[in-house]
Amino acid sequence: DESKSAVGPAFMDFAGSGLVHLTGGVGALCGAIIVGPRNGRWDESKANDFDGHSVPFCVLGTFFLWFGWYGFNPGSTGSMHDVVTANTAGLVAVKTTLAPRVAGLLGFLLRALV
Repeated sequence: DESKSAVGPAFMDFAGSGLVHLTGGVGALCGAIIVGPRNGRWDESKANDFDGHSVPFCVLGTFFLWFGWYGFNPGSTGSMHDVVTANTAGLVAVKTTLAPRVAGLLGFLLRALV
């Protein structure tokens, strides 16, 4: 079957997300290289001048994005008019749940270890 690979199911790039994220990442890298580091950010005498972000607002923004992904990601399958496309949309929704969950747990783990 051509839709299977040696390591599992074939890669499905819904709505061009691979290209979109590659373009955004390259643009962010170019911007960071052009702008350079913030002056005084790593100066020990000015360490207290840089305040942290609002943790509740960061969490709230993450939940807003995550909620939007549930509409966008399964909707990117194009249709749910039969069992096959509905199952595909369901798998996309499950991956939309598992990916940030694993990333959050990995963040907690790395923060504890590093």
